[in-house]
Amino acid sequence: MNTRFLDDLIVGDRFISGGLTLTEAEIIDFAFRYDPQPFHLDAVAAAESPYGGLIASGFQSLALCFRLFIQSGVLAGSSMGSPGIDELRWLAPVRPGDTLHSEVEVLEVRPSSSKPDRGIARLQYKALNQRGEAVLSFIVAHLLKRRAT
Repeated sequence: MNTRFLDDLIVGDRFISGGLTLTEAEIIDFAFRYDPQPFHLDAVAAAESPYGGLIASGFQSLALCFRLFIQSGVLAGSSMGSPGIDELRWLAPVRPGDTLHSEVEVLEVRPSSSKPDRGIARLQYKALNQRGEAVLSFIVAHLLKRRAT
């Protein structure tokens, strides 16, 4: 996909990524490194948790959702980072064998008033599983380059 610059984005534009299936080993490895809670690490303990089985860390789901969109290349030549994430919500558990994909919608496009070569695009991210259920949502304020004039 060709890079989209700030000037190319229109409120309401939508992008859908490819999917990725999470394995039990990937869930446990991530949890061991970054979110060592029993319902992420241990199938026996997880079975006795309110979730009734092993679930992925919400941080893993967040990183995966972001990665899938970024790897699509939409912002490959225009991204300058981000000043932050807003309205992060974990909506449903992600389990081993779930396949997630990202759906991203442009909410706002705002050129900078002080630096004409850039601006902010607010994008609504949603991660959906193989059943089309939203498992995660968040908004990223992307700092993007504008098209050279």
